[in-house]
Amino acid sequence: MKTYINGTGSISAQKTFDTVFLEAAVLNQTENILPIQVPDYKNFISPVAIRRMAKGVKNGIVAAALAMKDAGVQNPDAIITGTGMGCIEDSDKFLKALIDNKEEFLTPTSFIQSTHNTVGSQIALGLQCKAYNFTYVNAAVSFESALLDAKMKIEENEANTVLIGGVDEMNTYTASLLTLAGFIKNENERPFQVLQATTKGVVFGEGATFFVLENQITPSTYAEVLDVAIYNWLEKGEVQAKLLAFLKSNGLELEDIDGVILGFDGDVEFDLFYRELTENCLVTIPQMYYKHLSGEYNTASAFGLWMGAKIIKTQEVPAIVKVNELEKKDYKTILLYNQYKGIDHSFTLIRHAKA
Repeated sequence: MKTYINGTGSISAQKTFDTVFLEAAVLNQTENILPIQVPDYKNFISPVAIRRMAKGVKNGIVAAALAMKDAGVQNPDAIITGTGMGCIEDSDKFLKALIDNKEEFLTPTSFIQSTHNTVGSQIALGLQCKAYNFTYVNAAVSFESALLDAKMKIEENEANTVLIGGVDEMNTYTASLLTLAGFIKNENERPFQVLQATTKGVVFGEGATFFVLENQITPSTYAEVLDVAIYNWLEKGEVQAKLLAFLKSNGLELEDIDGVILGFDGDVEFDLFYRELTENCLVTIPQMYYKHLSGEYNTASAFGLWMGAKIIKTQEVPAIVKVNELEKKDYKTILLYNQYKGIDHSFTLIRHAKA
């Protein structure tokens, strides 16, 4: 069985809902944590429930609803989510209450809602879906793990329709810790660059991006998911060989790739992994990037896949995402490569769906 992306939904730092494809995208170089574009939650969640939900849960529910509406699906055969940090806002609330109350008189609400599988479970509760429901927490390959699981379920004929997504949220306290650790760029480094970065650290973000994967082509189909590969650790000199081997395993050569989407995040130390490719084997291929729009977070690669699926369906590459000025007449096969801080490397291959 082949795997097709038949619906997408994204809540991000850009206006990725109620638009066609990044026509309202804005490059924000003044903030080191990109604020999310908030949808009207009341259109998807009851006002009573909204008050009890962290923003990651709300964004996940809305993104999932948008994906299912796009695909014309009422209830999936499986719900699979990926998240790196889970519902960190409620985790912080619970830990703060633990300290402030000297471990006494604690209410369990924040603890219950802080678990990583909260998003998947809330989506299932809203849909009354009692099917397979799994959450992957594998750092920067959390989303790819969910994608791989969904693809295997469809290939093994265990599911016809799978809802998958990547969700992460950010809050003030966690952001202060990441800044202190040097993971987020300091505010005095403005304007924050990605491609021309000269400093360590990244511009962070948050978001929720969901997809409906099915085993057949429909009028809403975006692309076919051809393959996914995950590597925990690669040296800088190994990436090109792994990329070529990944393509070869799918019967492809570099000249078969119409575009490559890279996870440049502005960390001068680790963007060298991408530079090795862009200046060598990928030099003749149209190159794109996306974290200057979404920010960096564990499941930002889901935003990259959303962008790749949109490019194949619309056959348009917005100028704001171009790394180089090369163009192709048709964008039929796109390769995505992502890593974070030199680990959790992933390759994802998507192509135009053939009936």
